Amino acid sequence: MSEPTGAARRRGPFQVGDQVQLTDPKGRHYTFTLEAGKSFHTHKGAFPHDELIGAPEGTVVRTTGNVAYLALRPLLPDYVLSMPRGAAVVYPKDAGQILAMADIFPGARVVEAGVGSGSLTMFLLRAVGDHGMLHSYERRDDFARIARENVERYFGGPHPAWQLTVGDLQDNLADTEVDRVILDMLAPWECLDAVSKALVPGGMLCAYVATTTQLARTVETIREHGSFNEPSAWETMVRTWHIEGLAVRPDHRMIGHTGFLLTARRLADGVEPPLRRRRPAPGAYGEDYEGPGKNR
Repeated sequence: MSEPTGAARRRGPFQVGDQVQLTDPKGRHYTFTLEAGKSFHTHKGAFPHDELIGAPEGTVVRTTGNVAYLALRPLLPDYVLSMPRGAAVVYPKDAGQILAMADIFPGARVVEAGVGSGSLTMFLLRAVGDHGMLHSYERRDDFARIARENVERYFGGPHPAWQLTVGDLQDNLADTEVDRVILDMLAPWECLDAVSKALVPGGMLCAYVATTTQLARTVETIREHGSFNEPSAWETMVRTWHIEGLAVRPDHRMIGHTGFLLTARRLADGVEPPLRRRRPAPGAYGEDYEGPGKNR
């Protein structure tokens, strides 16, 4: 039985073409691709790539300036934060939430809109596996090109489960019997008709938006559409800790707001969603409000 795509590049001695992440004594990371005969240069000296080729992960190399660097393969969260970008990436903390809360499973048929630099794409491909399907839509050709290069560099070539289309989702979506749809775009509410036709009953819609106005508009439009259950919305924040002897405290810096996530599930055709029992708070819809839900 053949290994899943990219698995062979994640273990064993370093080989030509592998991505290597160096960590210096101050904890800073440097990522490069191993090439025979080349050298890695820093302001603290250099060392030949050949010194790492054939060596196991976890090797320590020293530059000509006698500075030690720990050499490991970058984890996917490391890779997506250091790879070339055309657009902002989906942070690992949000990608992990999407994989878990949108229930991305091996063999799933998934549609993604808004590829950006390919960060979320790689997390999704690892989750659906070689026998799943990920069809990604990206409006901008330059972003699609960068995403393809990043994905193929990480997996060592094209992924058999991935199809990339340049164009608007609502104009090009022809996939049917889709299990999950992930929307990372400015106006996800514009795609609900197309998404509802593509999703199987019980299928999951997950949207990633940056602002409260986008979040509110998306939730209200989902409610008005009538093809989904009551959406859930949240955000996540990550705070690391400094631990040294008795000095145990939160770090002064943290990964705060990056975006909001919301999920909703596709109802069976012809089924009306149950009425919400929770009444809107007084003043939730002001006199000048003209958006969805005004007349509820």
